Amino acid sequence: MSRMLWQPSEERIKQTNMYRFIRFVNDRYGLDFKEYQELYQWSVIRISDFWAAMWDFAEIRFSKPYDQVIDDIDKMPGAKWFGGARLNFAENLLRYRDDRIAIIFKGETQPTVRISYAKLYDEVARVAASLKDLGVQPGDRVVGFMPNMPQTIIAMLAATSLGATWSSCSPDFGIKGVMDRFGQIAPKVLFTADGYLFKGKPLDSLERISQIVKKIPSIEKMVVVPYTQADIDVSMIDNAVLFDEFKSPQSGLDIEFEQLPADHPLYIMYSSGTTGLPKCMVQSSSGILINHLKELLLHTDLKRDDVIFYFTTCGWMMWNWLTSSLAVGASIVLYDGNPFYPDEGTLWQMTEEEKITVFGTSAGYISALRNTGLRPGDKYDLNSLRALLSTGSPLSEEGFEFVYDAICSDIQLSSISGGTDLNGCFALGNPMAPVYIGELQCRGLGMKVEAFDENGKPVINQQGELVCTAPFPSMPIYFWDDKENQKYHNAYFDVYPDIWRHGDYIEINERGGVQIFGRSDTTLNPGGVRIGTAEIYRQVEQMSEIADSVVVGQNWKNDVRVVLFVQMEQGVTLTDELKLKIKKTIRANASPRHVPAKIIEVPDIPYTLNMKKVELAVKKMIENKPVLNKDALKNPEALDFYGKIEELQTD
Repeated sequence: MSRMLWQPSEERIKQTNMYRFIRFVNDRYGLDFKEYQELYQWSVIRISDFWAAMWDFAEIRFSKPYDQVIDDIDKMPGAKWFGGARLNFAENLLRYRDDRIAIIFKGETQPTVRISYAKLYDEVARVAASLKDLGVQPGDRVVGFMPNMPQTIIAMLAATSLGATWSSCSPDFGIKGVMDRFGQIAPKVLFTADGYLFKGKPLDSLERISQIVKKIPSIEKMVVVPYTQADIDVSMIDNAVLFDEFKSPQSGLDIEFEQLPADHPLYIMYSSGTTGLPKCMVQSSSGILINHLKELLLHTDLKRDDVIFYFTTCGWMMWNWLTSSLAVGASIVLYDGNPFYPDEGTLWQMTEEEKITVFGTSAGYISALRNTGLRPGDKYDLNSLRALLSTGSPLSEEGFEFVYDAICSDIQLSSISGGTDLNGCFALGNPMAPVYIGELQCRGLGMKVEAFDENGKPVINQQGELVCTAPFPSMPIYFWDDKENQKYHNAYFDVYPDIWRHGDYIEINERGGVQIFGRSDTTLNPGGVRIGTAEIYRQVEQMSEIADSVVVGQNWKNDVRVVLFVQMEQGVTLTDELKLKIKKTIRANASPRHVPAKIIEVPDIPYTLNMKKVELAVKKMIENKPVLNKDALKNPEALDFYGKIEELQTD
């Protein structure tokens, strides 16, 4: 049984939005739920009733109500949500127009920028007017190649207020990475900045983006935000204009929010693209809005007086998720730059200064922070913190302990897991429940998530494939340029008919807690027994000698052997003694089956642009199979080393 690390007080429980929602559901449907698990089971059985309650509880703004919540509960994919409704996503995020702070922006060494809700509305109105004058209409694509800064949010809200579809990439993407994404969707307008900051150095974007614009003839206008330089000249770039010159000079404009069907395309998100061109996943305005509000209001317990931060770029879905906090009226904190610059305390100094209440980051950041030796709770005043969220990869048990020991002892630690494809979470936090070491607190409301064994049967207290057996509103409505939905079907529905197979290896326990064991397509099968890569990473992360690692299964002599690649800390060499120590640690704390047959030192670990380890690409390299799209990697040169390791050709 997992050890409990934190328990909310009765007083705290009764102050949560989740507690208020349970009472709302009880009153509306004549029920008597007291615990989350009762509510969850009802939400995945009475799916229409749950989402109808969520629509009203979140006070979603619309000009025409829906006729029915869902047209066919047994249809996946293809179920239609909130048919008949007319609404606008941006209108819901701009419902507040007062003097409270909407956005706090910090860019490494630059002064803090604060924008009120009234100012945000005015800025969006001015950009929307100019986009409209340019001829932007519902269904047109408007894109951002932008740092995580206020103008990115302003551009997105302006575009979506008109019914345009928004898509964005982070400025650290290379030319081919951007072309592979924006080149597919033929955008009409592109927003960019002149550059971005990383470790105090300004890095130029204009040279890359001017080349990209030449290759995408659909782009009629490029709007440039000065960021790393005060004065920039864009006259040499065709159809380029500075942001302040582009937006309407008039203040006090009213936004005419285009009223659109519930399934109108809002966002285009991208798969990692490591197996070919990235898949372009089109997501609906109502589906994203209601799912984000469910996760923010209920699972994150976000309220109007909160200050919420997530360390993200505009190329990661957590940017979209964070931005939806505007619909709650909270203050959102944007950070652009390296989280360890000028030192490892940067984000915690910011937390103290801005009195951040909800702090979001990745498991990788928490692991890296542990390795620095900094104990943020000892050095900074973190009394404002109420919740810490972690995603991107499974958070180790040591990571859980570090949060409570070194950051804050009275905090809801929400390890969350979902995906870009649903722009949200399958498993996440519950502010009414205890936190157990190594566990995600619960499955998300309305998400009928199960663990399937090798026979396709749901299991409890046993590892299995993460599936969702009923439709949910934030599913992609379609993939871009996907004739007969073939790519869409192949991505999720080719293993279990009419059931979403997500590609994660999980275990659900009897109280509803969830553990993630890594990607199911990279689970290891030594001796025919499936084991998750996360269990090996957890042991390796504890070792001070190792900076990073990647583990794969190599097909070898009619079986699979576990191969662990390690990147050593500076000045450390992988000796036979250290290999023995690694094996002993894994054997003692995981199992004999987890012990690698080979441990090999490598110069670097390859990651996608969204900072996920590419285990599958490494596996292909060592088995001399082609990796189709190395441009989807942040450090593609790192992969080359794996194709020429002689040691892998021997016992």
